[in-house]
Amino acid sequence: MLAQIGSASVSGVESHAVSVEVNISVGLSSFVVVGLPQGAVREGRERVMAALANARHPVPQRRITVNLAPADVPKEGSAFDLPIALGVLVSMGVLPQGRVGGACLVGELGLGGRLRPIRGGLPIAAGCRDRGVERLVLPEANAREAAVVDGVEVLGASSLTAVLEFLLGQGTLDATKIDPARVLDGHSTGHLDLVEVRGQQFAKRALEVAAAGGHNLLLVGPPGSGKTMLARRLPGILPSLTLEEAIEVTKVHSVAGLVPPGGALVYKRPFRAPHHTVSDAGLVGGGSIPRPGEVSLAHHGVFFLDELPEYRRAALEALRQPMEDGVVGHSRARATLKYPARFMLAAAVNPCPCGLNGSDGDRCGCLPSAVGRYRGRISGPLLDRIDPHVTVPAVPFEDMSDWQPAEASRLVRARVSEASDRQRQCSKRCGSVRANGHMGPRGIRRWCALDDAGSRILRRAVTRLALSARAHDRVLKVPRTIADLDGASSLRADHVGEAIQYRRLDRPWAC
Repeated sequence: MLAQIGSASVSGVESHAVSVEVNISVGLSSFVVVGLPQGAVREGRERVMAALANARHPVPQRRITVNLAPADVPKEGSAFDLPIALGVLVSMGVLPQGRVGGACLVGELGLGGRLRPIRGGLPIAAGCRDRGVERLVLPEANAREAAVVDGVEVLGASSLTAVLEFLLGQGTLDATKIDPARVLDGHSTGHLDLVEVRGQQFAKRALEVAAAGGHNLLLVGPPGSGKTMLARRLPGILPSLTLEEAIEVTKVHSVAGLVPPGGALVYKRPFRAPHHTVSDAGLVGGGSIPRPGEVSLAHHGVFFLDELPEYRRAALEALRQPMEDGVVGHSRARATLKYPARFMLAAAVNPCPCGLNGSDGDRCGCLPSAVGRYRGRISGPLLDRIDPHVTVPAVPFEDMSDWQPAEASRLVRARVSEASDRQRQCSKRCGSVRANGHMGPRGIRRWCALDDAGSRILRRAVTRLALSARAHDRVLKVPRTIADLDGASSLRADHVGEAIQYRRLDRPWAC
């Protein structure tokens, strides 16, 4: 008897329908899965047979063929265990075919028949809504995550037996419903606070400007000056995630398997800080079975690289495309996958290998050739894509001994949120772009026009610092953000002058 069960797979952060066809026929005892199954899918037949046996429905000693259609698309993951098991039960005559029509079923089976969480619950639910599927049955650990999507009845189940009893009308599965907006409103940011950072007023101002416009940021200073401390407090001054952004972030984390069981939404701005030994695939994603990398996990958040020159050159150069496009593409022989990667880069670097170059007392013992090689590890094209370059000097004793509280992150975040709202409200400037740092050439020409005084300042800066055309355009975005923080509609010379201060490392870093 032939059985057909509706299911789904995930490619990138999108879901695609998969029809699980099961046929039991006369022949030598076998259990074959076809339709380009990858390792976890092929291994699923052992889990299915054990789960059915422990649910008192042993698999008959006959020829069982499972086809995952469409057959020319690779299938990966353990989410096909549940539909394969139900397909076998339909073919055995235990479950009528009509009971499973119009639903999507996904889930990994334990040997005892328990349903274990899967990756991609939220993208699968979104795909069901887009395809007009009204009911989704999946492990209860993924139910709240999937229930974020409107228009789909989400049923969480604990075991194969519970699903079978529900389909036979002998039991019930409660529909999971949540209010995503309430989930976001019910959590505070929970990030580290700028009030703990003493001194470094210039660097704090640069952080505020970078956060308001979504600009990439480079912090340069000796060890112990507070570069990492500042960067780790950057998410706390960013505007709170919108519901749309939270869903996008949760999709990526769901595909990566990072949404905790019973979790619904990622409600905080991500902060990712990979070690400098990270591989190219770990940084931007990929591999034989593509997975989202660190840059995608930092989508709508902060991507922090400490000791930037210590990262491998190839890994750093791989960042250039996602920094420009906000997306990472992975081309394979059978498919091309895309992961979102609209992150804010914050990088920290020492001025030389020992970190003391240019410090008070001139204690640096590095040879000029060693300093040049160290700085040369960061390419000019990568630096062009970083807007503020900020010096973070050693903290003087007076600031370290000053116990007066500094400005709290919530106050800075309020100013940043107001500037961000101005950018969002101006639909002609932003369009699909959510921050000044992401504006294209058309937006720059329209919204970053300078008066005569500002043009003269920028002309001198371009000439003296030998800025490239890309750096010139990116410099223009920073005064636009400074104007938004000031509530000004047009750019003034002082906005341009402040922005130029954040590019003063271009000349010494041009190696």
